[in-house]
Amino acid sequence: MLKIKNLHASVDGKEILRGINLEVKAGEVHAIMGPNGSGKSTLASVIAGKEEFEVTEGSIELYGEDLEDISPEERAHKGVFLSFQYPVEIPGVSVTNFMKTAINESRKAKGLEDMPAKEMLKLIREKSELLEIDRKFLSRSLNEGFSGGEKKRNEIFQMAMLEPKVAILDETDSGLDIDALRIVANGVNKLKSKDNAVILITHYQRLLEYIVPDFVHVLHNGKIVKSGGKELALELEDKGYDWLKQEATV
Repeated sequence: MLKIKNLHASVDGKEILRGINLEVKAGEVHAIMGPNGSGKSTLASVIAGKEEFEVTEGSIELYGEDLEDISPEERAHKGVFLSFQYPVEIPGVSVTNFMKTAINESRKAKGLEDMPAKEMLKLIREKSELLEIDRKFLSRSLNEGFSGGEKKRNEIFQMAMLEPKVAILDETDSGLDIDALRIVANGVNKLKSKDNAVILITHYQRLLEYIVPDFVHVLHNGKIVKSGGKELALELEDKGYDWLKQEATV
């Protein structure tokens, strides 16, 4: 599904990613872990196509198609979803209207007509019930006055509505209390399927208690220095990152 080969990327002339190799198949959950400054969020941004990052070497392919010259909007239409660590507020635009626009823009890119209003409302109702979202929440301005947990839940709702092929969740657990974390994780688990894949970017093992990964990868200094199963996250929790930094320099 998603194949990353020898990926090097920089921002403002500073190299951040130094040769990432990663393959994500349909039905899989991959966790990307690592200390601050290791390149985790940069990797997410580069996959999504954020223009402030420059790919200097290597490639990113989605279903065999090279994404190099494809804009962030087009990547989204092709099935790449990125949840932001700090979602922006859009006063005056309700959650529901934002999603209607997003859905119809995606359909337009595929040569389809707008989704009929009745069908759209049915979809919104189904997804909001799946994620246990109150109807009043959907009429509020996007992220305006939202708590950290509400912002993250809204992003999972967007993911549910858009049904991406590859969902990249950038530090979704950041700033969440245990109840909000459980709600968000439950939503992600309900949306996983054999036809999509999830990439979780996180500092901490606690998220992985709720969303069990098939693979865990540790980034250090812009490279994946170790990969393993879910037990690797537990080892990191116990030992910290210093022991991996030492291994990486050997």
